[in-house]
Amino acid sequence: MNQDKRVLYSGRYISLGRKHGWEFVIRKHRVVVIIAWTPDDELLLVEQFRIPVDRRTIELPAGLVGDETGQEEESLLDAAGRELEEETGWRAGALRALIRCPTSAGLTDEEVTFVEATRLKRTGDGGGDDSEDIIVHKVRREAIDDWLANRHRAGCALDPKIYTALYWSGLVGQPPGGDDQPGDG
Repeated sequence: MNQDKRVLYSGRYISLGRKHGWEFVIRKHRVVVIIAWTPDDELLLVEQFRIPVDRRTIELPAGLVGDETGQEEESLLDAAGRELEEETGWRAGALRALIRCPTSAGLTDEEVTFVEATRLKRTGDGGGDDSEDIIVHKVRREAIDDWLANRHRAGCALDPKIYTALYWSGLVGQPPGGDDQPGDG
């Protein structure tokens, strides 16, 4: 049995590796996921089309650490602040790392760090960089379950990290239920 990690293919952001006979995706950059509530008690969420799942997704603001030229040594919290403002148009007065955890331990070595963003101030419209087409959503705390269920019924994929954010925010959050997907028989 192969005991060493071996890279089978390498791209710009990910690689395919094998270790102990197991093939998996290797993430080249750390990942931050931001939990940000506005002063009006609205959770900031982003919506964008994701090619791997071939549909629009509802997600927390997130991004890669050190992926930009000249920023290779960027800190986790600096990346979180940059991504939050770039994607949502809100700047955090304070950032705090909460927990690091795997996203899909059987598929990838990727671990994300959840970052709490507080003391938010609006600085612009957001929407991401030139390679992104992001719609920013602000969802009131008391409406989050219904809002997410409606987006699911409308055909959007819901990133389960949203429910982790609700947990860390003191809300249980209820998944919309049913595992049937739009377009399934």
